[in-house]
Amino acid sequence: MSWYVYMVKGSDESLYTGITTDLNRRVKEHNDKVGSKSLLGKLPVVLVHSEEFADRSSASKRESEIKKLSREDKLELVAGL
Repeated sequence: MSWYVYMVKGSDESLYTGITTDLNRRVKEHNDKVGSKSLLGKLPVVLVHSEEFADRSSASKRESEIKKLSREDKLELVAGL
């Protein structure tokens, strides 16, 4: 089973990073108000970045790396720079 690190952008331009095994389901859950409470006032969210990993451990490590980035660095990642 593949694991994904994903980043969504909220309606207020905020960025949220998480991990999942099903990107479409997870984005739908966010938009259906199931999941992260920090996104509730920022709906709808749009998937702006994802990376695939072979296992949860690798995905979690990458998630941690991304969360430590500055907003500017996250936006560069989203832009593919």
